Parts: sequence; C-alpha cells; structure tokens
Amino acid sequence: MDISITKIAQPKEKPEASTLGFGKYFTDHMFIMNYTEGEGWHDARIVPFGPFSIHPACTVLHYGSEIFEGLKAYRKKDGSVQLFRPIENIRRMNTSAERLCLPQIPEDLAMEVLTKFVEFEQDWTPFAEGTSLYIRPFMFGSDETLGVHAVHNATFMIITSPVGSYYKEGINPVKIMIEADDVRAVRGGTGYAKCGGNYAASNRAGQKAELQGYSQVLWLDGVERKYIEEVGAMNVMFKINGEIVTPALTGSILPGITRKSCIEVLKSEGYTVSERLISVNELEEALENGTLEEAWGCGTAAVVSPIGELAYKGKKFVINEGKIGKVTQHLYDTLTGIQWGKIEDKFNWTCPIKKN
Repeated sequence: MDISITKIAQPKEKPEASTLGFGKYFTDHMFIMNYTEGEGWHDARIVPFGPFSIHPACTVLHYGSEIFEGLKAYRKKDGSVQLFRPIENIRRMNTSAERLCLPQIPEDLAMEVLTKFVEFEQDWTPFAEGTSLYIRPFMFGSDETLGVHAVHNATFMIITSPVGSYYKEGINPVKIMIEADDVRAVRGGTGYAKCGGNYAASNRAGQKAELQGYSQVLWLDGVERKYIEEVGAMNVMFKINGEIVTPALTGSILPGITRKSCIEVLKSEGYTVSERLISVNELEEALENGTLEEAWGCGTAAVVSPIGELAYKGKKFVINEGKIGKVTQHLYDTLTGIQWGKIEDKFNWTCPIKKN
C-alpha cells in the first residue's frame, strides 16, 4: 500500500530517559488509515502527531466500537531496532475486531503499515537500559449516524510513545488486591477482546485498590465469582508446589502475548505448566500453607511483574517474603534479553526494523 507522508515542521525535543514513565510523551508523527465498506482500507498516511476531528455522532462516541493493541520496539546494543512478536498482536487485533463487528486488516497489510511506521519513527526508540518505544495501534467505528449496527466505516491509527517502567516499583514486587465485588468480564462477552470498554469497567475497582495502597486488582470470574482470571493490566501466573499454574483461556480472559511467551519459555525448559481453573479458595489455601511459592503478572507494558502481597476480604498474604522469585526473575531476564537483543532468540520471535 502506498503511504503518503507529511513531515512535522519542527521536530519535538526528545525527553530524558529518567523522566519517561509510561505513555506521557508521544513521537512526532502518527499513522492513519480509513476503511469504507465496499472499498476496503484506503488513504494510508503518516501525518504530524496532534488532535483530529470526528463527527459528533461518530459510532465510537456512542456505542464504544473501539479496539486497540500494545507492543514495543526495542533498541539493541548495536543501535538497531526490533519488534517482539508483532504478528501475534495483529492476529489478536483481528480477533477483537471480529467480536466488535469492526473490519479486520489483512495480516500482510497490517505488518506492512506497522513496520513502515516504526521504521519512520525509530529515532524515538530510547537507548537507556529498560526503556523502549511503546506502540499503540487502535481502531474505532466512524459511522456518522446514531443507529446501532455493525460498523460500515472505520479509522485505524498508530501512535507511539517512548517509555520506561510501567509500575513505579519497576521489577520490585507489587501489591495486588483480589476484587470481590465488581467483575471485569463474563464468558460470551468481550473479555477476550482488547477493547476500551473492558478497561473502563475495571476503573472503579482499580481506584478502590489504589486508595488502599495496591497497584492493581486481581479479578474473579463473573459467574461463580470464585475463579481467578487476570490482573487489571496483565495476565497472572502462580508457582504452587513446583507447578506453574495460570488461568485457562475460557473466553473472559485476554489471551496475552507475554503470557503465551512465558508458557513457551517454561515448557521449553521442562517446567510443568498447567492452564486450568484455579479458585480463590485454592489460592487462599496455598497462601496459608506456604505452597504458593511465587506469583507474577505478565504483559507487554510491564513484561513480568512479581507480586509480593495479595489481599482478599481483609486478609493480607505476603508471597516469597515480598521478594522476587527465581522463576519470575528468570522469565524477566529471558524475555527482556530476547527483546533487547542481549541473548539469542531461539524462538524466532523478533522482527528487525530497517535503519533509516
């Protein structure tokens, strides 16, 4: 696809690595592409980053027809830039699109526009240890009518942001509260899709947890309210009596790419990994008898984040003396080592970006 390019008149000054945080700064440009039913995807363009206008009756504003993804570009020691498993993000985005009746993007087209845009903005990929360029592709329905129906017009965009650690704790253990009242999603709903509504629905519990000093909430299933599902912004894994356990993908849990990568790394090294239902009672029992050896969240933003404390209905449980566990540390070192090109990519997960 031909991509028209309009360069920014005056490039922005790049922020210092120590000030990055997560999602606070944005690069000079953004990518936009439109979809019209009967015509398909068209008008691919790279333009200066900035506000844009939409019709007041735009479908996304009234009915939440929106999906997004998150992946990163990493600066290697030799100065080159690479992506980590981008095709998995593209496939998951198409799954989300199907669920919300948004148009899907052919995989080859999605890879083309994604890699070309990152290639164009690659100078924004920071060099400092632990930093990266966060990439946010997103799509929304742009029909200019108030009728409720499948989307006939859509807009696909990509914005990028140089980032540091997602959590202020970095790789240090975080405190998580198990949510007993609100639910995130139910089977048959949109839990497996990466759409804004799932995150909006989680904000009330997240705010409550934050006010009590916790970084995130751990969700239970929406029907029986007893099975562990995922952390607010991550999937979750436990090491219980030597076994690695992670909730099964039953349709209400986001199929995380970092989750998938953790499972594949662990299985390749001979660990027993079980994807199954795990109840909060089983987890509470393992916490009380000491067989819960490690717990961690995993996702693109934080990569791997150790959980040092879990709270449930007034009870607080410290995990592994509040320290990062050996398996958690190993997964973090392995995944980030592959992502930043420090260790060999035996899985062929990385995708190099051409230098400008």
